[in-house]
Amino acid sequence: MTTSAIPARRLRLGMIGGGEGAYIGGIHRYAARLDNHYDLVAGAFDADAARGHRFAARNYIAPDRSYDDVHALVAGEKARPDPVDVVAICTPNHTHFPIAKALLEAGFHIICEKPMTTTLQDAIALHELAQATGLFVGVTYTYSGYPAIHHARSLVAAGEIGAVRVVQVEYPLEWMATGIELQGNAQAAWRTDPKKSGRGGAIGDIGTHAYHLAGFVTGLKVASLFADLATFVEGRALDDNAHVLLRYEGGARGLLWASQVAIGQSNSLRLRVYGEKGTLIWQQEHPNELLLTPLNGSPAVIKRGREDLAPDARARTRTPPGHPEGYIEAFANLYTGYADAIRARNAGSEAVGDRASIPTSADGLKGVAFVDAVVDSHLSGQWLTPAFV
Repeated sequence: MTTSAIPARRLRLGMIGGGEGAYIGGIHRYAARLDNHYDLVAGAFDADAARGHRFAARNYIAPDRSYDDVHALVAGEKARPDPVDVVAICTPNHTHFPIAKALLEAGFHIICEKPMTTTLQDAIALHELAQATGLFVGVTYTYSGYPAIHHARSLVAAGEIGAVRVVQVEYPLEWMATGIELQGNAQAAWRTDPKKSGRGGAIGDIGTHAYHLAGFVTGLKVASLFADLATFVEGRALDDNAHVLLRYEGGARGLLWASQVAIGQSNSLRLRVYGEKGTLIWQQEHPNELLLTPLNGSPAVIKRGREDLAPDARARTRTPPGHPEGYIEAFANLYTGYADAIRARNAGSEAVGDRASIPTSADGLKGVAFVDAVVDSHLSGQWLTPAFV
């Protein structure tokens, strides 16, 4: 990087939610710090304002930049000569839209947890607001941050496995195999409440990750889908297991499985892409390796960190081969790409280069449309096409 290309300062980051006991808030903070592009300087960290202020103090946030809620943050930061540049939204699903809307209308870029909103109507409105304001909206589909995933994407795009025939993506977890939402687990409680989670349970919480990953790597768009949702834990109001058949434009077929009740599975996201000339397999629990098997050839393990990988993969790599990189680094890759995009927007342009492939409000909109189509397909027993693909 030349001296003239060095940014004048770090981006000033604010945060809504993500306070005491919020797992995802910590992940956002780690990711923001890793590549030195952000300073966390402000926030409204908890729906309980007093608890949020205590959290802010423990995390070195100045008292006058610890706010009761998003509206206080907007008012306080707008009045400052050094307001935050971007705000991370780390709250339950049902709050994403009103918080994001308030921030965009006030002129702040945002980084939002997925799913972007709980309803398709709100997702459309938020995406249109982002386009109208020219502000950046990043949506944290974390697994698209892994270097191996970017190399897989480059191999598919280059035709290394030929035309894609079959896509199988699965995301099974065990953590909600029993009714822990009834035993005081706050994270499970809001995820199983339709008023807070939205129409989808497992399909909205983790199925959207799987759906985005499959589309990101293959570049395929869904022509139609057929869904079978199940709720295995008695009394639970939303699905905790989902099977979705996918028909892609161009004729490829797919199968997506998302489950929160798969005992023995910790975080077993796996993608398999079968083409005319070969197969690619990647597993999130072994993220530094990509398995490529060519037709009539021997399987080859492609390891992260090699110099002959795709530029997008090399740009997301920090350590030499043999030094594992994982989930935090993948999340940080999103944050670094977001920093590039925000600085470009502030300069009146769009980000270009090896780190420009990042999930935005367009991807957030597609994810919400996918959940809507899945639930509608299950209820109607029909093949349906998502409103946005």
